[in-house]
Amino acid sequence: MLLAIDVGNTNTVLGLFKDREIVAHWRIQTNPAQMADELAASLKGLFSIDGLSFSEITGVIIASVVPQSQSAWQEMSVKHFSIKPMRVSQLPDTGLKILMDNPSEVGADRIVNSLAGYDRYKTSLIIVDLGTAITFDCVSGKGEYLGGAITPGLSISLEALGMRTAKLPRVDISIPPVTAIGKNTIDAIKSGILFGYGGMIEELVKKIREEMLPDVPKVIATGGMAGLIAPFAPSIEAVLPMLTLDGLRLLYERNIS
Repeated sequence: MLLAIDVGNTNTVLGLFKDREIVAHWRIQTNPAQMADELAASLKGLFSIDGLSFSEITGVIIASVVPQSQSAWQEMSVKHFSIKPMRVSQLPDTGLKILMDNPSEVGADRIVNSLAGYDRYKTSLIIVDLGTAITFDCVSGKGEYLGGAITPGLSISLEALGMRTAKLPRVDISIPPVTAIGKNTIDAIKSGILFGYGGMIEELVKKIREEMLPDVPKVIATGGMAGLIAPFAPSIEAVLPMLTLDGLRLLYERNIS
């Protein structure tokens, strides 16, 4: 089975594939201080809960935006699986023509999401990844990576609001507000974050669509906050939580010798 590892700034998402079917997936906190043996111990516990064994792993692929964590996961794979993992940043065939000033600047997660989205829909796309940062990735109808936009994510804004203001509380936005006009401080913060970010997504999608003409891109979303924010951004046509893991599987299949 293939173990796909997506190391983000806040969370690491892992998926286990048997052929093309995902049989298990987990989300854990990214901790750059964790060593390879600590990662193996955590992963072994997750495997055990699902009745799985390290001996079933036949391949590993890693996408990471955290260099220190990437090194630890790579060492863990070699030591505990006896497998040298594929690293997205080093793969010769990404399946996309990257039309950026400096293609090496493009994050591994953005490449993986774009590949998976285009493989699924075979049309022009705007992919909104709602994680620690919110990224907008644009793919042409020919499968070319055009570029995109990056903005701070919801959790960053909430954290900054709690740290930089004396009286505003930290707020759990998992239960969204009913109205835009908050009748108390907590609902006012929820409204500002959810309706505000929803409006930001709508405006950016509008601007990007204008620049992608004559293509009419489909808008899809992924990432830990995608399900929460999608109701506030009507342009989002589909939420695909496993998009990045699917892209890692596709990249592995393209590059396996």
